[in-house]
Amino acid sequence: MVPGNKKFLPLSDTLIDYVESARTGSDDPLLRELRQETAQFGEDAQMQIPDHQGTFLTILVQLMGAQRALEIGTFTGHSSICIARGLPENGKLICLDASKTWTNVAKVFWDRAGLTDQIELRIGDALDAIANFEEDEMFDFVHIDAEKLLYDEFFEAVLPRLRSGGAIVFDNMLRAGRVVEETPDDRTVAIKRLNEKLANDIRVETVLVTIGDGVQLCRKKLGS
Repeated sequence: MVPGNKKFLPLSDTLIDYVESARTGSDDPLLRELRQETAQFGEDAQMQIPDHQGTFLTILVQLMGAQRALEIGTFTGHSSICIARGLPENGKLICLDASKTWTNVAKVFWDRAGLTDQIELRIGDALDAIANFEEDEMFDFVHIDAEKLLYDEFFEAVLPRLRSGGAIVFDNMLRAGRVVEETPDDRTVAIKRLNEKLANDIRVETVLVTIGDGVQLCRKKLGS
């Protein structure tokens, strides 16, 4: 390790609250209500991204000038709302998810956010859906937050659909710290392998950022 390279700050609950408050839209009543609605799903509610991560997605999509986006794993709709808010009025977000129960909540909040015309939901197997896209279907931005064992397959499936210079964001890439455990579970092993693969893949440039549970920000190289 290079001296002085460990500039990482442990986050207390108080500091996390500060991080959540020091951002645009920290008082968003719609997303706050969505979080409360999602709590009905018990432990599954932990799958919802933290609020500051949603703001990060909105700003990232805006900075890229993305017009077409894809999300694999939508849950109750927090991340999809944030992504769609970053798109222009004529932008489009396609959401792939296997659950009608979770996404029924998402659809209610998409409507309330005024985003129904920008978001298209497709229920079913994500890999099958991608395989059945129109031949010329391409995306500027992809968000992946679904079954961890399939992350590598999702990556290989969407990379040909991503424009040169486009971005993929993978969520939960630190697995609550389990990526450094000596005997990680199967899903964590899959994530560790993908982290290593992305870091050495000549088709992309990537950085693992300590936002939320770890976000791998992956850019497709120009000409790839």
